Amino acid sequence: MMPVLAQAQIDLTVLDRDMAGPHAQVLVLGTVHLRSMPASFNPASLDGVLDKLAKFKPEIITIETEPGEECDMAARHVVRYGADYCASVEAGRLAVGLDAPIAMAEADKMLKVWPQQSTATAAQRRRLAALFMASYDTASAYVQWLQLPEAERHAGDGLNEVLIAQLAKAAKRKDENYHIAARLAARLGLQRVHAVDNHTGDRIDVPDIKAFVRSIESAWASGNAALNMRKKREEELMLATDLLPLYRYISEPEGLRIYAEANVIPAMRAQSAEGYPQIWVAGWEIRNLRMVANIRETFRERPGARVLSVVGVSHKPWFDSWLGQLQGVEIVDAVDILK
Repeated sequence: MMPVLAQAQIDLTVLDRDMAGPHAQVLVLGTVHLRSMPASFNPASLDGVLDKLAKFKPEIITIETEPGEECDMAARHVVRYGADYCASVEAGRLAVGLDAPIAMAEADKMLKVWPQQSTATAAQRRRLAALFMASYDTASAYVQWLQLPEAERHAGDGLNEVLIAQLAKAAKRKDENYHIAARLAARLGLQRVHAVDNHTGDRIDVPDIKAFVRSIESAWASGNAALNMRKKREEELMLATDLLPLYRYISEPEGLRIYAEANVIPAMRAQSAEGYPQIWVAGWEIRNLRMVANIRETFRERPGARVLSVVGVSHKPWFDSWLGQLQGVEIVDAVDILK
């Protein structure tokens, strides 16, 4: 048996030093959740951010929402995950006549033989959008909708008026999945975004959930002075007509350190007979680990891909660290991209 010290000295990050071909380039864009933006928010204020991200030329874009497979699984385990784990796709099922798993398979089949950008027909885009909406993937449906000429944005090919109304409602949400990820994907001619969130590991099972929440909130309140100062500056930057300075600010290493420490250190130090704060940290880690694995899966068959992950800024320290340890992966500095 190897000594513990010898085991700890193995550096897995250098095993790909002689890799054939280019490393994947992964850019993690930490974002404020746009739902917290003031009422004056205008999606055009993100144009500067999108311009910078477009120069990175991602081939894959991931978003912080649950994949269709996870939503379908949760719908079959209501006792464990609840009836509201994901929004209903009943309207999509009725429109295309397919349950979510079959709709997902049909969408994948279309994508495997998708024509070149200039030859994709409006009918194909409407059909793919409808399949996405039956697959818990409204953001990808919106990517297709944005690439339709204005005259072709109408019902047909499975995309009915009910689904079009849902797309219109989604477009009005203050949501980075639509106003950053989907808009950028459509601009770059990508056909979809990839959902990578996961809440199967942070559905905390404790006897007193209210006491659990109070314990976590108390721990955070005792150690968030530096974070509160950062958030005050963020709120000031949120009022600007150009949000690029905001995204530069929240991408700074010092700010990311503060976010990471405020999330974990007070919770790990908090006294609790039940260990509630430490249980929360375990769930937080499980969620991030599964999200990182989901991101990795998006480019498993594409060594050397350029990947953009759009995620709440508090996740970014974990994403940068853990994605950066994967073989054949290099982390792109968001500060450099947003300069």
